[in-house]
Amino acid sequence: MIFALLVLCSCAGRNYKETEGGIVINMLNQISGGPEKVRLQVIDEHIVRITETPEKTFNDRASLIVLPQNKPEIKYVIKEKDSVVSLYTGAIQVSVDIRDGRVSFADAGGNHIVAESEATQFIPVNIEGKEGYSTINRFFLNPFEGLYGLGQHQSDEWNYRGKNEELYQYNTKVSMPFVISSSNYGILWDSYSMGRFGSENPGAQLNRVFTLFDKYGKEGALTGTYRVLSQNYSFLERREDSICFVNSESVENLPERFKLSGSDVTYEGSFIPYKNGEYTFNLYYAGYVKVFVNEREVVSERWRTAWNPNTHKFSIWLAKNSKNTLRIEWKPDGDISYLGLSVYEPVDRRRRNEMSMWCEMVPHSDYYFIVGDNMDNIVSGLRQLTGKAKIMPKWAMGYWQSREHYRTQDELINTLRTFREKNIGIDNIVQDWNYWKQNQWGSHEFDVSRYPNPKGMVDSVHALNAKFMISVWPKFYVETEHFEEFDKNGWMYRKAVEDGLKDWVGPGYVGSFYDAYSAEARNLFWNQLKEHLYSYGIDAWWMDASEPNIRDCVPMEYWKQLCGPTALGPSTEYLNAYALMNAQAIYEGLRSEDPDKRVFQLTRSGFLGLQRYSTATWSGDIASRWEDLRSQITAGLNYSLCGNPYWTMDVGGFCVERRFERAQRVYDRYEVENENLKEWRELQTRWHQFGAFAPLYRAHGQFPFREPWNVAPEDHEAYVSILYYNRLRYKLMPYIYTLAGMSYFNDYTIMRGLIMDFPDDLVSSNISDQYMFGPSLMICPVYNYNQRERSVFLPSDNIWYDFNNQNIYYTGGQYIIASAPYDRIPVFVPSGAILIEGPDIEYVDEKPANDLKITVFSGKDGNFLLYEDDGVTYGYERGEFSRIPIIYNNAYKTVLIGKRIGSFPGMINEKNITVCYNDEGEIEEKQVVYTGELLYVQF
Repeated sequence: MIFALLVLCSCAGRNYKETEGGIVINMLNQISGGPEKVRLQVIDEHIVRITETPEKTFNDRASLIVLPQNKPEIKYVIKEKDSVVSLYTGAIQVSVDIRDGRVSFADAGGNHIVAESEATQFIPVNIEGKEGYSTINRFFLNPFEGLYGLGQHQSDEWNYRGKNEELYQYNTKVSMPFVISSSNYGILWDSYSMGRFGSENPGAQLNRVFTLFDKYGKEGALTGTYRVLSQNYSFLERREDSICFVNSESVENLPERFKLSGSDVTYEGSFIPYKNGEYTFNLYYAGYVKVFVNEREVVSERWRTAWNPNTHKFSIWLAKNSKNTLRIEWKPDGDISYLGLSVYEPVDRRRRNEMSMWCEMVPHSDYYFIVGDNMDNIVSGLRQLTGKAKIMPKWAMGYWQSREHYRTQDELINTLRTFREKNIGIDNIVQDWNYWKQNQWGSHEFDVSRYPNPKGMVDSVHALNAKFMISVWPKFYVETEHFEEFDKNGWMYRKAVEDGLKDWVGPGYVGSFYDAYSAEARNLFWNQLKEHLYSYGIDAWWMDASEPNIRDCVPMEYWKQLCGPTALGPSTEYLNAYALMNAQAIYEGLRSEDPDKRVFQLTRSGFLGLQRYSTATWSGDIASRWEDLRSQITAGLNYSLCGNPYWTMDVGGFCVERRFERAQRVYDRYEVENENLKEWRELQTRWHQFGAFAPLYRAHGQFPFREPWNVAPEDHEAYVSILYYNRLRYKLMPYIYTLAGMSYFNDYTIMRGLIMDFPDDLVSSNISDQYMFGPSLMICPVYNYNQRERSVFLPSDNIWYDFNNQNIYYTGGQYIIASAPYDRIPVFVPSGAILIEGPDIEYVDEKPANDLKITVFSGKDGNFLLYEDDGVTYGYERGEFSRIPIIYNNAYKTVLIGKRIGSFPGMINEKNITVCYNDEGEIEEKQVVYTGELLYVQF
């Protein structure tokens, strides 16, 4: 439908041209490296697309992120005055300074929102014969404005204002070029290339920023001391002008013939900064590491497995020309390990108050500006652009058990059977990788010596009232028939094969990944899965390593070579969207085979738009460490703000320290709980307590095994607490499934930073270790060993009820010290909240949903719209669902259970409801029978 257009012009000669849905503005004088044209396109009154080019025409490409938009009749106004051209919708005013192309944004009343601080910068690039640009967009920020989003990262950062983040895909790292502001706007960059938020440059090596001195006072380097702690003790000392052993190429710079495993390495000396200010350090590490500056431990011990390093950031204010001591203590954990320390220099005041995004390769600068009244509106606008979040099948909201990996058919079935025998709730069991013959990765065939009857295995899972998920990689060994099918059509990434890269399995095998950017290749990938796996009745699809992870820990330029060229162009341009393309293949294939069966996919990587393919993301192969538990909170919160409400993690962590492995083996032999096993069990307990309030609740990991009875015996407080939270998850199923329904119908976000629900409370904008799980529960995870209480912030203008002891309540607007015994984490409920619970169940459809408990918490008016559907089909897209409005009037102490709205096949008409009223710790209950008609309950 054509946009309605009203033009008001204050001058005879216009500097813009009208186009369908917007205008193209010509610059009066193109500045060096700046735009020649700026295009504004109205998507709706709350969303405008801004495209800038230094050329005479726009080089448009089909978007992978943004779906084709229906164009309603949107009236907008264009004005030109002096050197500014402005476009007015009903909600946004976008203005372009035609002297240089700077764009600014205001609301409908003309109130400033945000503005580009300088013209977009364009740096020409030519990759594999294709021309494009690296671009930099900069914006001035408002005082106290917070910035969130950017996907999922592991540095435990929540508010990204003043921070730097590199945007590329890697195991545990999911990068998305989207930010959402506490000033109620969002910016989506339509870029698939590597990006940098904050500084457009990577962190610098130490010798580029500081004058270095070794431990003897000699200028130019630090002292590196390498000790091998074995019978053949060896010692080596050398000067290091940088700490940069961060990939397969740079680790070659470690001392020749130096054995990392079992070694102890120290880098020490001092450094002098060139300027005053706050320096931000990036610590890249595998193994154990500590960092000391001026004898102060600025990084307490951290650990990551050798093959999957992590990044940690820390900042220090340093004075110009001051001499500071530095010591790094590193214990590599494996024959190959990684360590790096880089630094960002202080920026001036202007740059500190800016937001910047660098995109490595795009045809032009292209971003969407979204405004709204709150952050939920911004997420809604993002989903309007990138796709609705499908409602996952209801069984996906239950508990998932996984292991790396179940080695046989019998092991998997017996594990599930044990859950049922022990009355532990479970809905899903997972077959991870390596179910194929060792040399047949990509065959999608079970090794019949270990899985003699795959169809019978899946049928047995179903007979035990559970669902079955299988791990599928886009990886193929060259010996497989499937590799040849792709390769003969030019649909395999060839670099790994040409270089003879072998993986870590057995003697090592050569293989690579298929090109998911090709529509034909995606069809072939699905058809192979359909032929070999689909007929078994598999319920869920685990699309692992979809970064794509062809080889760990290689230099970025080599990573790009391994991942391309793609069917659409150089991997430099299309680096980050592989997971989206791969998920599209499975989603469209499954919908074509059984259009009414809900799809569930889980992917280790992700990108904007993944939610439209009914795909969740988990946070990758994180470590079983307290610091990793802590960083999952911010990882999940920022990911959830990027449009996909379904995020999860390996509850318990994936990679395990040897001390925990040894402790478990001691227990298996002697039943002795030593200190390491004691810590392990508490870590697992705390992680379950957090995981039960994640959008998806899934335990997974390496040895020690993660089934509750393998964590601890039944009389142990760890086991008892894990079962409590497992059962609580199931009791809250009516509430949780309603959140899933809200995510589709209301574009809701399930896991919510406090800034979303308490935007007027400035303290909430930086609270990174608490979150709302829906509107009624504030979750406060515990992430330190032996911690038995924790500080909790209670946002203002609320009464907060202690969920664990509902006779206790607090006034908001304060910090409290909350009790956190071994078996519980602090959870609080705000005044006006309505919490729905169902019966005790061990899988989601064990009992009909006809017994409910509705708890209302006084202090404010409240409402909740209970959502129900059949849980398995796409009937909800056809209007087959019901809603029951529940409204609480605080002044009259009245609970209204409204007339049911809608219906669906199999719906239960009558419900027995216990209405529980909590009036500042005084609790009263009443029983009612609900038949779908309006009920009043007076207290």
